[in-house]
Amino acid sequence: MANELQGRTVAILAADGVEQVELTRPREELRKAGARVELVSLSTDPIQSMNSDINPAEKFEVDRAVGDVSADDYDALVLPGGTVNPDNLRVDEKAVGFVRAFFAAGKPVGAICHGPWTLVEADVVRGRTLTSYPSIRTDLRNAGATVVDEQVCTDEGLVTSRNPDDLDAFCAKIIEEFAEGRHRVHPEGATA
Repeated sequence: MANELQGRTVAILAADGVEQVELTRPREELRKAGARVELVSLSTDPIQSMNSDINPAEKFEVDRAVGDVSADDYDALVLPGGTVNPDNLRVDEKAVGFVRAFFAAGKPVGAICHGPWTLVEADVVRGRTLTSYPSIRTDLRNAGATVVDEQVCTDEGLVTSRNPDDLDAFCAKIIEEFAEGRHRVHPEGATA
């Protein structure tokens, strides 16, 4: 399993306010599985992570700005949470377009905690089944998703989890889905 993702490149899209463990843990597990992982953000300035949304944690160097990359550069995408992080991402047209392009290409995506908020803005949850942090479930339903309260939920290459307590299941499932590669393009939403 150490080379399950050998030759694959994964983007982690995050901005200031990202929940530190939701960035570091998937990155570590993806690297262990052999993937090359790049941190993509709104600019190349370092981003400030948080612990539980209230305590500043580490700053992370950004590999590439979202305006300088394309979904074509990557095999899969991870969207960590933290309340402020997806709120910053979903008001940036380039970030939203980047996310939408993964769905239009049928590439696998993992989103945890508040991460699915960006999926709502990208209009890619309609007709899908997901889980998330409880406070954004109404937003997901209003955007046309079916919401479940499960540790990890998979819907044709889209992997979602509720919070950092689900990271073991989330990391195992994104590695599995990312190894499978492209999936069928979902008929609703996901239009680039």
